[in-house]
Amino acid sequence: MFHRENICRQKPNTSAIPTTTNANNARHMVLATAATAALLALGAAMALVPGHARAGEEAQSSFINASGAEIGTLTVNGVPDAAILKIELLDLPPGQWVAFHIHENGECDAKGGFKSAGGHFNPTNKSHGHEFADGPHAGDMMNQYVNDKGALYAQILNNAVRFEDGTGETDIHGKAVIIHAGTDDYKSQPSGDAGNRIACAVIK
Repeated sequence: MFHRENICRQKPNTSAIPTTTNANNARHMVLATAATAALLALGAAMALVPGHARAGEEAQSSFINASGAEIGTLTVNGVPDAAILKIELLDLPPGQWVAFHIHENGECDAKGGFKSAGGHFNPTNKSHGHEFADGPHAGDMMNQYVNDKGALYAQILNNAVRFEDGTGETDIHGKAVIIHAGTDDYKSQPSGDAGNRIACAVIK
């Protein structure tokens, strides 16, 4: 009589048992490839959306005064859905607030009192002023303070304009930035009763 433990049994044929490991790996690779393709497509699409096309672009130009002398710098940075304007000026009337606007023409004719810069940049045809019901212009910005040494340093975010490729209606390439002698009252038409134009720079 054979003992039970000595009875030979055929080993199971493990090669015949189906495995899902390879199938799962293949499925994961397909899903990963599809996800990567989707992200790349999204990135390409975002590059075409206004406000994202040229974010990060920077340009610098010089301010001149009514005598034609250089008195400071203007730096413009493109950011998503906005532009940042950085100004550093000297030799302005000290100890007072002054108006600060983007104007429609990129011309700074000092002899003509910078009238060549035209009116405020207003691509959406609004009224002037932050306190006016139908305002402001895209080029309207807040008053800035000149210190007691005649210096003005400021960084202003304007989300009504863009600094991209120069083709959009709100793009500010080639526009002028004007500093006025007085303050903007944020409501008087068409320019806030801001006084003479005392400094000008063209956005490159």
